Amino acid sequence: MMVNRHILQREGSKIAVAVAMVLLAPACVRGQITTDPLRSVTAQIPPVYTGSVPSGKATNTVLELPLRDAIESGLKQNLGLVEGTQDIRTAQAARLRALSKLLPDVTARISESVQQNNLAAFGLPPIPGVPAIVGPFSLSDARASLSQSLVDLSLWDKEKSASLDSQAARLSYSDAREIVVVAVADLYLQAVASLARVDAAQSQLTTAQTSYDQALNMRKAGLVAGIDALRAQVEMQSRQQQLLFAKNQFAKDKLDLARAIGLPSGQEFNLADKMPYAPAPVVTLDKALADAYLHRADFLRAQALLRSAEANRRAASAEYLPTLGVDGNYGDIGRTFGHSHGTFSTAVGLNIPIFQGGKVRADTLQADALLQQRRAELEDTRARIDSEVRKAFLDVQSAADQVEVTSKEVELATETLGQARDRFAAGVTNNLEVVQAQEALANANETYISSVYAHNIAKASLAKAVGLAEISIKEFLAEKH
Repeated sequence: MMVNRHILQREGSKIAVAVAMVLLAPACVRGQITTDPLRSVTAQIPPVYTGSVPSGKATNTVLELPLRDAIESGLKQNLGLVEGTQDIRTAQAARLRALSKLLPDVTARISESVQQNNLAAFGLPPIPGVPAIVGPFSLSDARASLSQSLVDLSLWDKEKSASLDSQAARLSYSDAREIVVVAVADLYLQAVASLARVDAAQSQLTTAQTSYDQALNMRKAGLVAGIDALRAQVEMQSRQQQLLFAKNQFAKDKLDLARAIGLPSGQEFNLADKMPYAPAPVVTLDKALADAYLHRADFLRAQALLRSAEANRRAASAEYLPTLGVDGNYGDIGRTFGHSHGTFSTAVGLNIPIFQGGKVRADTLQADALLQQRRAELEDTRARIDSEVRKAFLDVQSAADQVEVTSKEVELATETLGQARDRFAAGVTNNLEVVQAQEALANANETYISSVYAHNIAKASLAKAVGLAEISIKEFLAEKH
């Protein structure tokens, strides 16, 4: 029976150790510490806005990078904006092409020719006294020609449509800047949150090391059982794993940030701004919605595209109407430029469409289909803006409440840990309470870091929702001292 009792005790110790290792595994390993609830903000942004065109070469100097500078760098180097600039140029080219058809088309030509003609080739019979072969003789001509459309309503409306498309391209670029601002701010805040987790994990490891040393000394003094020292050692190793995980995530977040703002490959930098927290500016929902419809570049773009489609529809219908144009030229012609005389011609023409094989009807149907599509897109954009603003308001309020709750949770967990360590030192209880208190404090720190990040990115999302991210996001995220 004595042998069986020892076996049971030994097996029971193994089970206790196994259970302790599962219970005390770091939260990142058990799956309790996951990505932030709003960490998908960047994931929802098109990949083009997470890339960049790096400039310069990496230096040996470690840069101090504040949020403001990160945003400014992103606005210069981000791939989405680089491509957006080219989209503007393409739209401007289309507008100039449409405008060119309304402006005079002037050309100049200088020619010098030598001819020899066979009169018989023109059907002329032989004429006595006149040679059958005439020439060679020269002809010199210098002439300027002009062609101008005087009245063509279709061309005018097409130019108007192209001009509105160019305006829409510029508004699309403005919207892209808003996206880049939020994307960079999100990546920066993710990195800041990861740095805060590294600091918290380091602090938790220091606490776990102290608890382990205390348990080990008390075990050597015969004051506690060996399981207490073992439990403390497992907790310390768990915190070491959590610290390694946090450092790795922080390094990857810094790489993502550097990629989006165009830092040279391999450039080392530090985050100059820490975890900023400040209450969101007091803005009413009605005011936010009014600002959104006034400033949102995507809404203004949808309006411009609708007006462009309307002009394009009018241009298609105007193809039924007559057009009026003028053609003329003036020049100097003669056998040589020394023996020449000025000549000119002018013609005004009225073109009246009679039958074009259904072309105008096809153009009108196509333009009308585009018009209906633009109207639907505008209404969808209006509804989407309303939804985004309302959701942003809910997120800001919810995140602010979470920050308040989690900050108190950290205070209570810290106090609980202190009392648990005092009770263990006094021999009132074993160190299970200490380990549980350390776990509770670690979870409280994690939820606080996540809530501050969520509050900051919710404010950034609200700024984007009202169309003022580039203007106001720096103030939204400014730390109050």
